Amino acid sequence: MTFLPETRCTEPSQAVVAAVAEPRYAHPPLTAQRSTRRLRLSPKYGSGPCEVDVDYLWCGAPGAPTVIVQGGISADRDVTALDGGAAPGWWQALVGRGAAIDLERWRVLSIDWLSPDRLGAGSVSSEDQADALAALLGELGIAQAHAFVGSSYGAMVALAFAARHPRSVDRLLLLAGAHRPHPLSTAQRSVQRGIVRLGQASGQADEALALARQLAITTYRGSAEFGRRFAGGPEWREERFHFPVEDYLAHQGRRFVERFDADRFLALSESIDLHDVQPERIPTPATLIGFPSDRLVPLADLCELQRRLHGPATLEVVESPYGHDAFLKEPEQLAPLLREALA
Repeated sequence: MTFLPETRCTEPSQAVVAAVAEPRYAHPPLTAQRSTRRLRLSPKYGSGPCEVDVDYLWCGAPGAPTVIVQGGISADRDVTALDGGAAPGWWQALVGRGAAIDLERWRVLSIDWLSPDRLGAGSVSSEDQADALAALLGELGIAQAHAFVGSSYGAMVALAFAARHPRSVDRLLLLAGAHRPHPLSTAQRSVQRGIVRLGQASGQADEALALARQLAITTYRGSAEFGRRFAGGPEWREERFHFPVEDYLAHQGRRFVERFDADRFLALSESIDLHDVQPERIPTPATLIGFPSDRLVPLADLCELQRRLHGPATLEVVESPYGHDAFLKEPEQLAPLLREALA
């Protein structure tokens, strides 16, 4: 895209005339770099510096300011697919041509979450993920990201990033994520991890992972949505009663096992509960977005985060029946908030 400087002249300058005369693309060409970089990191729970391969996607308008976008623990680097992509990205409704995070205006950077096996460590921290992103910015020649947009675990990593690398990002947009996990949410994830470990010990890791995912889904979604969708009575089949919600949960469990493994789930779930950032250390301006129906990240935690952040912070409250997953399910409500925060 061509940006012209402001002018107070009453007559157009030669530069302006030339620019107007130039042919313009209906859709400026976008670029996508889907690659891997080897970076040197010092994992929080490791024994020292190590070389780590980081898989990333960097796509959008060439030369445009970079916006980091990271999602929950099950999200990957494929936040969006460019024109003609085989499959949509996990946030396709909000990242694309003309979308809230407009690829004709910004260049989006996203990584696959690191896991302990790559780090050579027993556990992975939100700080490790943040350090990987900061090192990747340096490798790509990006002095400062225009913004870090993080949802769920991605919001936690964004906070760790701003605390450790404050000069590397201009602003934060945090959806459904806080400076620490709520103890009740940690309890729920702890039960999920216990199920998976029991499955691994008994040779039923996939079955256990599917069951843990089913339990997780009940914490991601809101009570109102479940009440509306699954209020019917049970059905007798296969020698027992089946309740309406069971088929939905079983489907979610099967889908998760197809694209995730037990060890990765255990590490990233634990990483959420290890997260602990002091908001007073963060000078970066921030926009927080929370959902009253979110039982994993209560609004009270976001209010505390807003109050304690060292830099200016605003809190936007979005009503939704979808609970924690509202950041995935409410693109129409979120789009204007993201546009305004990025402007």
